[in-house]
Amino acid sequence: MATESSASGSGDFLNNLGRVYSIYTGGFVAFVILIAVLEQMGVPNKILGYLFVFFTLAVYAIIGVLSRTAQVSEYYVAGRSVPAFYNGMATGADWMSAASFVGMAGTLFLLGYDGLAWVLGWTGGFVLVSILIGPYLRKFGAYTVPDFLAFRYGGNLARGLGVLVLVACSFTYVTAQIYGTGLIASRFLGMPFELAVFAGLVGILVCSMLGGMRAVTWTQVAQYIVLIIAYLAPIIILSTKKYGIPIPELTYGQAISDIIAREQQMLASGLATVANLKPHISPFINYTPLNFFAIILCMMVGTASLPHILMRYFTTPSVREARQSVAWSLLFIFLLYFSAPAYAAFSKLEVYTNIIGSDVAALKPWIFNWGELGLIQICGKNAGNIDAIIAACKAIAGHPGVVRLQDFVINTDVIVLSTPEIAGLPYVISGLVAAGGLAAALSTADGLLLAIANALSHDVYYKMIDPNAPTVRRLFVARILLLIVAVVSAATAATKPGDILAMVGWAFSLAMAGNFPALVMGVWWKRATATGAVCGIIAGFGLCLFYLVTTRYFPGAGVQYFGMTSLLNPLTGAPIVDIAKAMALPNAMEAFPTLAHPLANKVGWFGLTNIACGMLGAPLGFAVIYVVSLMGKEPSKEMQAYVDDIRKPRGRTVLEEKTT
Repeated sequence: MATESSASGSGDFLNNLGRVYSIYTGGFVAFVILIAVLEQMGVPNKILGYLFVFFTLAVYAIIGVLSRTAQVSEYYVAGRSVPAFYNGMATGADWMSAASFVGMAGTLFLLGYDGLAWVLGWTGGFVLVSILIGPYLRKFGAYTVPDFLAFRYGGNLARGLGVLVLVACSFTYVTAQIYGTGLIASRFLGMPFELAVFAGLVGILVCSMLGGMRAVTWTQVAQYIVLIIAYLAPIIILSTKKYGIPIPELTYGQAISDIIAREQQMLASGLATVANLKPHISPFINYTPLNFFAIILCMMVGTASLPHILMRYFTTPSVREARQSVAWSLLFIFLLYFSAPAYAAFSKLEVYTNIIGSDVAALKPWIFNWGELGLIQICGKNAGNIDAIIAACKAIAGHPGVVRLQDFVINTDVIVLSTPEIAGLPYVISGLVAAGGLAAALSTADGLLLAIANALSHDVYYKMIDPNAPTVRRLFVARILLLIVAVVSAATAATKPGDILAMVGWAFSLAMAGNFPALVMGVWWKRATATGAVCGIIAGFGLCLFYLVTTRYFPGAGVQYFGMTSLLNPLTGAPIVDIAKAMALPNAMEAFPTLAHPLANKVGWFGLTNIACGMLGAPLGFAVIYVVSLMGKEPSKEMQAYVDDIRKPRGRTVLEEKTT
């Protein structure tokens, strides 16, 4: 009776989705207008920041609590009832992490043309999902990616390796998201970063712990609405103010022209030097052509291999809707990614216009708010207060008393969050952007934590340890594991690991090397065997992991024992570090060195950066699966028939019992 009532309530909700989210969107816009009115009435910015953060967290928490469930299929795959349009929106939120929302425009700000590698790779990945993997996993009827590997390659060894790859790439990624929540909460709530990390964690857990995928899905739809409004609002305002057209993608070219003109002015007036000014539109200044295209490929293939993204296509009612939801995902992601280059251009133009060339003694107060967190430096010192900055600049011989380009250093994570303040927009816009960044970080963290916890509870506990566990115990274990993984991730993020952004890139290469060959060969080559897949995963993932760990944490050993050489300067083609000189230093063989170590992240094979280590692992994985499979006995006729069936868009789900 209770189940029928629950199903009826769920059906009513699904039938009224348009109305529910229209009311939610209207309510959010009304809330933003209310904050704007309160700002005009003189309410302190700190109070407004609290209202923004707590209102959005409260809404997500309410959705999470209302979506609580005690049904396994609801917890793991949202009852496979999410319409394509809303699954696309949830996927957009799941995908657009703090790295995309906060870091994408910052990367483009810093790297200019070379930053497009990330945009092109991350967007193109969804084409691969649609063509090669997503719909076929939905036809299979899995709860998790390791579920498919276990069935296709027969046994717990493939499942265990799938869990290992999933945890390795998802944990590095989720740590970055929790870092992002801490960054935003510490700035807008005025609390220490270490405490802010755990404050953000509470919001993540309330969204996902009680309702699993069902709660996360409907929360992510709400979070997408917040984050896309928050991302577009500042650049629409700036585009209208500067060029009279409220479509920043159309005025982006004019902004680029103005940046080029300002760059020339800065060089002519001594506000910048040729050595420290990287022209915004010049290619291959930061990456060699090899690494530029390698990053594009790794981000594309990694996107099509990330377990928390593939999980989203398990939630649709049919294979057809899984394919349609990929198209909707691309549209919703396109709205942000197409705007990111414009965001970076408007931000850079505002920095070059409003900060570079301004009097050191007349800097705006917002700089000190970020400077206190160590995220903005002027004249080599954290911009914590005006006296410290003036003293630091005076200590530089011949300093003109104005901020030069070489004096100003801003963390890339701050670009998006600080652009409204740089441009002198009302504080309500800053609060809105913070709410959007928080939504982006929370939505991806929810999906990643759920992917890890579901793999551990379903694939390890239920499938490998206690196959007879009752539903109540399975869900209890899933929630406990979710809590443990979340706390460990938050504790890691609280230490402020130095290469948190690199970790995001690593996650894609690890997924590419560990998952992609086995998934693609499993769907598209009937001859792929269990032994071949296991050997391929071990070889590809192992090589990728070895390469990034060695080049980052044991670079001296990489040079001495594995023949690694210096990476190359993209402009001159010369080595970026003198290997002989660096190896002669006392700390050359130091393990786990800081990023200041002369060899860390600066050595490798073929001049390939470790972020693109998937370029080594994935081809090896494909080759090993192919060769080892041909050496062994071909899979059973029944398994080959299953593989054929997975590729047919119509017909019943292969594992029918998983849909009940």
